[in-house]
Amino acid sequence: MAHIDLKNDLPGIRGPMAFSPKTAKPLNELAEVLLRDDDNSLTRGERELIGTYVSYLNDCFFCQNVHGALAGHYLNCDIQEIDGIKNNINSEKLSPKMKSLLAIAASVQKSGKAVTPEQITHARSLGATDKEIHDTVLIAAAFCMYNRYVDGLATWAPEDRQFYVNRAPSRAEEGYIDFDLYK
Repeated sequence: MAHIDLKNDLPGIRGPMAFSPKTAKPLNELAEVLLRDDDNSLTRGERELIGTYVSYLNDCFFCQNVHGALAGHYLNCDIQEIDGIKNNINSEKLSPKMKSLLAIAASVQKSGKAVTPEQITHARSLGATDKEIHDTVLIAAAFCMYNRYVDGLATWAPEDRQFYVNRAPSRAEEGYIDFDLYK
């Protein structure tokens, strides 16, 4: 049960967003730009994976499963493969550049000041652009906020992970702005 009466029984972030549509609007707009904007050299799957990994590090069950399922959808892999990546960012499935960006995201999850010049230099040496580094840091920072929003209000989340996998195709189609909060 959530810490406050959200006046709905929606899972995860959907509950507080339906409770407060005024704050939901800019939060969803930010997610749309960060995770779906086509003016980005990181794929949607890679950006969802960054959010998934930060959510995993923050132990936010809802967000790591929603975004893990979306990452899997975009990257054409299953949730077990996403779990493997979360547990080992040095997975052979990831490019060296993506590994370096996930390491930066992990540092942001601890503290923005934990990101080191060496990490940035290393990511650049592997082909990461300033835009990709910028977006990695911002996605990681935003997901820390989203995760704390979800867990700080003690929202509930479906335990069956297949729920998230089944919803991923429609979530990918709908995006973060033009969807019904109450679905």
